[in-house]
Amino acid sequence: MNLGGLEVGDKAVIVKVKGHGAFRKRITEMGFVKGKEVEVIKKAPLQDPVEYKLLDYHVSLRRAEATMIEVVTLEEAKSLNLARHYQGTINGQYLKLSAHEKRKTISIALVGNPNCGKTTLFNVASGGNEHVGNYSGVTVDMKRSTFKYKSYQFHITDLPGTYSLSTYTPEERYVRNFLLNELPDVVVNVVDSSNLERNLYLTSQLIDMDIQMVCALNMYDELEATGGVLDYAALGGMLGIPFVPTVGNKGKGIDDLFDAIIKVYESQEPRTRHIHINYGETIESGIKELQDVIRKEPELYTRYSPRYLSLKLLEKDLEVVDLFQPDAPILNKVRTFQQKIESEYKDDPETIITDARYGFVAGALSETFNKGIKRRRKTTEIIDKYVTQKYLGYPIFLAIMFIMFYSTFTLGDYPIGWIEQAVSWISIQAERWIAPGIFKDLLIDGIIAGVGGVIVFLPNILILFLFISFMEGTGYMARAAFIMDKLMHRIGLHGKSFIPLVMGFGCNVPAIMATRTIENRNDRLLTMLINPFMSCSARLPVYILIIGAFFPSNPGSMLFLMYLSGILIAMGIARLFKKSFFKREEAPFVMELPPYRMPTFKATMRQMWDKTAQYLKKMGGIILVASIIIWALGYFPQEVDFSRDYDVEISLLEEELDIAVSAGQEGKTTEDLSSAIFHLEGLKKAEHQERSYIGQIGHFIEPVMRPLGFDWKMSVSLLAGVAAKEIVISTMAVLYLNEDLDIDEATLPLQQKLRSERYVSGKHVGELVYNQVVALGFLFFILIYFPCVAVIAAIRKESGSAKWALFTIFYTTALAYLFALVIYQVGSNFF
Repeated sequence: MNLGGLEVGDKAVIVKVKGHGAFRKRITEMGFVKGKEVEVIKKAPLQDPVEYKLLDYHVSLRRAEATMIEVVTLEEAKSLNLARHYQGTINGQYLKLSAHEKRKTISIALVGNPNCGKTTLFNVASGGNEHVGNYSGVTVDMKRSTFKYKSYQFHITDLPGTYSLSTYTPEERYVRNFLLNELPDVVVNVVDSSNLERNLYLTSQLIDMDIQMVCALNMYDELEATGGVLDYAALGGMLGIPFVPTVGNKGKGIDDLFDAIIKVYESQEPRTRHIHINYGETIESGIKELQDVIRKEPELYTRYSPRYLSLKLLEKDLEVVDLFQPDAPILNKVRTFQQKIESEYKDDPETIITDARYGFVAGALSETFNKGIKRRRKTTEIIDKYVTQKYLGYPIFLAIMFIMFYSTFTLGDYPIGWIEQAVSWISIQAERWIAPGIFKDLLIDGIIAGVGGVIVFLPNILILFLFISFMEGTGYMARAAFIMDKLMHRIGLHGKSFIPLVMGFGCNVPAIMATRTIENRNDRLLTMLINPFMSCSARLPVYILIIGAFFPSNPGSMLFLMYLSGILIAMGIARLFKKSFFKREEAPFVMELPPYRMPTFKATMRQMWDKTAQYLKKMGGIILVASIIIWALGYFPQEVDFSRDYDVEISLLEEELDIAVSAGQEGKTTEDLSSAIFHLEGLKKAEHQERSYIGQIGHFIEPVMRPLGFDWKMSVSLLAGVAAKEIVISTMAVLYLNEDLDIDEATLPLQQKLRSERYVSGKHVGELVYNQVVALGFLFFILIYFPCVAVIAAIRKESGSAKWALFTIFYTTALAYLFALVIYQVGSNFF
């Protein structure tokens, strides 16, 4: 609770004072320091200001100022875990103890350039498993975690990487608004030690915000490897900020970092009063005059550093300008000073201030940093000589993609067989030991068949994510975006669009969130709209099932073709949309090319497993539920009108079989009778399924899908895949379980059932069935149509409009229908 929320007569103990440095200094000098008891005496007639009793004297504060003082009240003290100290009454000593306990909670925010290792530090410190990668834009939303260290409770927030605190990009606005509105107790500025000059520019902006800060010199081992020497203690003394060397991926320096955070929080660190950058006499005089005006506005002064607001006004920052009324006198002063600066320096104030910051950083480093003689980027330059070369770059990229998809299929084929055998064994045991009834049918035909049909593809998912995790960790992703920029530009996309598109191979949802790194809104929207064409890992099991059944001679090439087709379709749609919907000029392509780094085995495995765990969660969540629903729709109603009396026919055959066995006629006769009985039971199940609720739904939509060569079971599977593409597999596993197969075929895995002669040749009586043409059309329909519900929700959130989400639903489905129609109608005439 804050002091402004107390009522007359309430008592509390001060926990901490939030806000910028100058405000905290003024408030604490008035006696509002941690551990002191304060009482609300009375409020002014208009409820503001408020009179408080503190240190045996009375003082008044405006409500806006009081809200920046965190306190613990009597009621809060009761709820804190301090029972060992409670004696039946809450006295002043107990209240102070409660305040001391609450003060042990520290909120910190990690701020730094993209690719500086913030998320790695976050994972090591908090034990988290957030996505990391050696390219910019990995963190596109804040991540939170809580952990304990030396009796302190830390609430740590990992913010998106940003090069500055301007408002040109979404991540810059996001980070700045978080710091200004959430007011973390300590900001940890994570700095890439191997690139100090560029990283410390952000530090200079944070200094102007006048916030409590610690600098983590991350990847310090890379600086040392070059032979460089940094006197970080001297640098910290010059800037008024403690600097702590860390190596995030090895866990080095983490304890020292949090010790420094505690010292800054507890005001035990002597270097907590930041210096201010001198921007020159003209600018400084303007800042001083604007500060005097801002200090008279309590609503602004309590939350923002007056110096920071003054600088932003001079820099023509529109979000800061909007804090004032359009006719506010201060804006006239701002315009006057801007004209004076432009007249004197022959340049705009923002450029002058930026140059001064870089000059300040360069000056500080010249006194504290000696560069090493070893060339840090030598290895990077050698590799880049080939992978970004004009004629080799594209073939190398395509070769890497082909190897990834070929390995995903071929290497995963072996463990798939083992998992299939395990699923089959579980099904046989359930059949043997569980009594007949609805539960047995649900378990075997619904859960085991549905979930088991999807989980067999887990090895393929693991291999795909292993390749993606390794490429992200090495830094190759940024090079891929670099070589693809010109091609992307020709089709109407921004070079930065490439990384979100490649991320789509893993999952389209975080890929769509990653579009936040694209500055131009039109480019961002366009990337969102074509991202669903990137074949996510949910589509991979469907591809493997159909390709393995109908294209067994060249499965790796076919899988690569599907992924490549998605890319080509995305390029064509992007070019079309750019000429029709998004005609505005593109933003320039500016992207960091980080040095190549060998990702640690632990980090790669953890990242791969984290993504795989999400796949497994689907098994026990949406896929399990969907399998049960599909089974229930196919199981009920139990009473249907069959076209023939199967029970009588089966009973007669069973009597013949008993007679034959009794007469000792075992052999071909009994085998033929057993096969006939099994065949009739299969026909009965198949007809029951066709007349069930799921069959009625399928036959209702079948006329629309029949021109594509899809039967009602395929149509229902596609409809179920709207929730998640893996459900296509589980639905097919349930629906094709009761197919009228031979005894030997009935126990085969789904892929081998589809590979049987009747499917591949199209001899299945009375239905449109699978063959290679239909299978190809089905694959392209899966590739293109309606992305899952989660993707639509992500597009709705990131675009800020439901119309783009609805547009994605309809245009992708219509395009999928068109592709499948052409493939089937044209292919049927040639094959």
